[in-house]
Parts: sequence; structure tokens; C-alpha cells
Amino acid sequence: MNAIGCLRAWLAALLLGVAGLALAQGNLEIDTPAIAAVKQSMQQRHAQLAPLYNAGAIGLAADGTVALRDATGVPLAQRGQANALIAAENADRAALYREIARANGHPEWEADVRKTFGERWIERAQAGWWVQRGGSWVRK
Repeated sequence: MNAIGCLRAWLAALLLGVAGLALAQGNLEIDTPAIAAVKQSMQQRHAQLAPLYNAGAIGLAADGTVALRDATGVPLAQRGQANALIAAENADRAALYREIARANGHPEWEADVRKTFGERWIERAQAGWWVQRGGSWVRK
């Protein structure tokens, strides 16, 4: 399997794993059209983010977002594009957390969903990617 195929499989496994956790806790169907659209958007963007993860320029933050960890890892001419990708990814992640909580009938769970995703993203990050643990960046 090529690198993009591996990354897509990783993202799909992560999304299914968290969805399964939410279903086990609430026994609710969370596969809504809104959630499916966000997942697809994230999967399409992942191929553009992967080189930034691999270069160590971006990392997975403990709060469930993607963060620019080392701007020097992105050529100056490409920083605007990298920042736009990060912003779009974080907007989709926020939408995903919100929609999962809402679909479970508990919009107040959004912070818990975010926390769970943050832990899962880090747990399932590829070796060599940077993740935030205890407030510090570490290479997985």
C-alpha cells in the first residue's frame, strides 16, 4: 500500500474508532450527512498535510487540533498555504466534534469529544510525527 493509502486507512480507522467509542457510550447512530461530509473533507486534505507532518512542521496538539510546530520546516513561499491548510483542518475538526456531540443528542459533550479525539489522534499518529504531550512537543 502506498503512503497515501496508509494515511487514508489511518484516518478512517481513527474516525471509526472514535465513532465506535461514542456509540458504545451512548448507543446512538452518529453517521449523519454532516459528519460524512466533514470526514470526506478531512480525508481529501490529509494528502496535503502528510508532508508537513513528515517534515515536522506541523504536529497533533493535545487539544485535538493541528498546530504549526516549526515554521522553518515550511519554505517561506509556502507558509500561507500551510496556514490555510491548518485553518481548514482545524475548522473541520471543530465541526466534527460538534456534530458528533449533537448527533448523540448531547451538544454539551463537545469538549469531551474533542478531548477523546485529541487523545486518539496522538495515540494513532505515525512514528516520526510530532505530538503534544504534557504541554511539550515530542516526536512519536
